[in-house]
Amino acid sequence: MSLSAKTVVVIAIGAALYGIGGLPMFGIPVFANTTLKPAMAVLALFAVLFGPLVGFLVGIIGHWVTDLFAGWGVWFTWELGSGIVGLIIGLYPILTRGRLDMGLFSKLDFSLFVALAFIANVVGYGCSAFLDAVLYAEPFTKVLVQLVIIALSNTIIIALVGHLILTSVAKRKQQSFNLKEAY
Repeated sequence: MSLSAKTVVVIAIGAALYGIGGLPMFGIPVFANTTLKPAMAVLALFAVLFGPLVGFLVGIIGHWVTDLFAGWGVWFTWELGSGIVGLIIGLYPILTRGRLDMGLFSKLDFSLFVALAFIANVVGYGCSAFLDAVLYAEPFTKVLVQLVIIALSNTIIIALVGHLILTSVAKRKQQSFNLKEAY
């Protein structure tokens, strides 16, 4: 597989923003190594704007950066979870047939975006929780509580910030989509 220079740069920027934005100083601690992270919106937006592969790599690399600099140690199970979240949300442009690129962002599109965010968080971090329980013998109730908190809070953050940004992106694309050449 070959990635273009533009794609590599987008992944690097997205991972850096998601990774640094995920540090505890930018989040609100809510439960054992679980924080409310506005950076989740960064992951979701890079996934929506650049697709599932970019979303997956921004999620894995960005979460790795967070874990590395936060001092928690690297938990591959949670990096994988963030990658899966990015991958699933990255399906948005495929499912909407690129309507955002045409400057369209309806209530139905927003509902799909929020549903994908919730499903992505449940599946992605559900895998993380399951793997933590199996591989690291973490208590099942602890990882289940983490999953519930993460899935709900991340979906809310992604929905709020995502709505503002995607609405702006759609308006901007609509303006450029409607440009006509002057004679």
